[in-house]
Parts: sequence; structure tokens; C-alpha cells
Amino acid sequence: MNTPLADKLRPTSLKEYVGQDHLLGPGKPIRRMIENKKLGSMILWGPPGCGKTTIATLIAKQIDAVFIPFSAVTSGVKEVRQVIADADQRQQFFKQNTILFIDEIHRFNKAQQDAFLPAVEKGTITLIGATTENPGFEVNAPLISRSHVYILKQLDDTDMNKILKRAVKEYPNNKFEKDALDHIVTYANGDARSAINALELAASIAKRVNLEIAEEALQQKSLYYDKKGDSHYDTISAFIKSMRGSKPDATLHYLARMLEAGEDPMFIARRMVIFASEDISNAQPTALVLATSTMQAVHMIGMPEAQIILAQCATYLATAKKSIASYAGLNEAKKDVMNMKLDPIPLHLRNASNKVMKEAGYGKDHIRYPWKSVRQVRQTHCKQAQDKDGDSNLEYLPKNLKGKKYYRPDWK
Repeated sequence: MNTPLADKLRPTSLKEYVGQDHLLGPGKPIRRMIENKKLGSMILWGPPGCGKTTIATLIAKQIDAVFIPFSAVTSGVKEVRQVIADADQRQQFFKQNTILFIDEIHRFNKAQQDAFLPAVEKGTITLIGATTENPGFEVNAPLISRSHVYILKQLDDTDMNKILKRAVKEYPNNKFEKDALDHIVTYANGDARSAINALELAASIAKRVNLEIAEEALQQKSLYYDKKGDSHYDTISAFIKSMRGSKPDATLHYLARMLEAGEDPMFIARRMVIFASEDISNAQPTALVLATSTMQAVHMIGMPEAQIILAQCATYLATAKKSIASYAGLNEAKKDVMNMKLDPIPLHLRNASNKVMKEAGYGKDHIRYPWKSVRQVRQTHCKQAQDKDGDSNLEYLPKNLKGKKYYRPDWK
């Protein structure tokens, strides 16, 4: 039987497992469960190829339970009920626990997910669900309340290189050049299964796997892009400056460079949220709304579709009106706070929550609704009234900063 390399390399012990130290490291939650042999139902949420299935199989081996793999893509409620019935008999007659592992649990609709609830509540099965989608949106609330959600992280380059180092040992007659392996790591973008499959394919093409062979095998050009080095910072800088310069074409070019090189889409989305407030601000306040919605949508949707959302937002920000009034004003205010004497806060602005404060003049003469006319104030049944000038004679800044202007809306 020709076993795929990814399955052949699947870890058989915790010692061999790479990544997810926040869950499987010494003293961490899933590690403690395994060591104490006390397991509860759980949902493993993480990107493709980060080790969700492997964690489930390792758990089953360590606690000596029957492991039933189950795919939400190919199976339905009928099969689920049969698995539960078998698990019930196994528990009654052999005192053996059953772990039901459901890959891509989000593909079951809400009604189908309800089929698990009674068995999970009774302890007939221990459910381990794996999903690449946010379980808060895709998994039934009752099922989530009976399970613990563990978030798995995308494997970083160090983890990916460790995995590829093991894979290389399976090909003692092949030579793999470093730039070819680096290209595979970039191509895989944290997906261990994808990286192993890519290496397996490259090894089948040539005995000496260089960058050219890796590109040929993967049908993807190698882009020089160090996610932690100059290329990373230079490209995001060019992207932001293109948006700031209102150049949508250049903006899309640098966005494409980052996406093709495997940049984290959430990193791009976060930078656009910052840009919307820093460079657009109140000149077009909807920019911040769209950028924030973009970040949430990218998180929910994932790649590759998330790139469409990023492109929409990036071109909107690039063509939006610009203003640095809020950001520049804050910087000026912070400069004064750090470099000038801080005079006391005016008495009428201070908190007057008790008698002593009121007797000291705290809150005196403060007009709560300075933007309202006398008629409007009376209509709201407020005891306070004011003249036509409202609080025009009251100063809100400390005495030594009277008349200081930080926020200038016309400051582009």
C-alpha cells in the first residue's frame, strides 16, 4: 500500500508532535487531560494542517479509548446514531470509552449537530470536533456549552522547518537545497500537510530539488519575502503609503505581493483598521467602520476568499478623503502633557459625587447640555437652563492651556 507521506509522518506520541505548545506543552490543558486520563468533549478550532486530527488520535492512544474517525462531508445523522448505539454497547459490556472525532464539524447543519447532544450529555461518547471555521458561528450553542473550545495556532516557520526536516529523511537519495525548502515553507503558509505533500511531489520530479524544481512542482513562483525581515516591513510600508497617496493601483499591487508571498491576512486587515483612523479619521468616518468589518470578515471567512474583502477595503481607503486632524491633535496634546506643567482641572468639570465635593465647588456652574437651547432643555424636563450663549464663557482646558487648539478639522 502506497501510504501518503503526510500520513506516514503523523506523530505517534506527544514527544513527536510539533507546535501548539500552549495546549500540549508541560502543564498545559490538553497535556494535563491526557496525563490525568480525564477527557471532556472539545472543539479544536484552527487553520488547515495545524495538527487537529493528530491531537485527536494522540488523545485516543494515550487514554486507551476506541477512536472513531468521522467525516461531516461523507456521513449523516443515520451514521451518527449507529456510532452512538455502538458506543453505548461498548460502554455497557466492555467498560470502554469511545472518542468520536468529527472532522469539519461545521459542515453539519444545526439540526444534525443536535443528534450528538444526548450522547455527549450522558457521556456515551467523548466528542472531539475539528473545524477551520469560528465555532461561535458554525456550531450549536448547546453543543459548545457541553464542550471546551481550544484554539490552535497556525504553525510558524520554525515548526514547519522541523516537520520538513523529518520529511527529508524519508528521501535519503535526494538532495534538497535550502532555498527550495524555504519556498515550500512559504507556499504552505503554516499548513504542515500541504508542505509535506509539496516536498513529496518535488522529490518525485528530481533527485536534486532546487528552487527551480520546487517552483515547477508547486506551479508557483518564489517571491523573495521574509515575513520577519526587511521585505515584510518594506512591502507593508509601500502598501500604506500608496493608500495614503490615494493610489489604488499601487495599493493593489503591494497587496497582491503580500498575499502571494503568504503574508498573514489578519496582519494586513489590522493595519488597515489603524490606517482608517490615523489617515482618514473624520474626513470619512465610514472608513473605520468598513476597515473593522473587514478585519472581522477576514477572520470569519479565511483565505483564499478573504483576499477579495481585503481588496475592497484597500481600494476604498486609498480613494477616501484624508485627514490627520485627530491623530495629529492627539500627538500635540500628549506633547503638552509630557512637557508642560499640568494645571488643575477646572472645578466645574470635576466629579461632584458627594457633599464635600459640592461644597468645595466641584461641578459648580457646569452646563450639562451646552448644545441645547433653553426650550430644548425644558422639554427634556432638565432643571438646568442656560442663556443664548450657553457655556461660551466656561473654559474646559486647564488654566495654562486656555484657548489651545489641538483638533483642527481643516488639517488635512
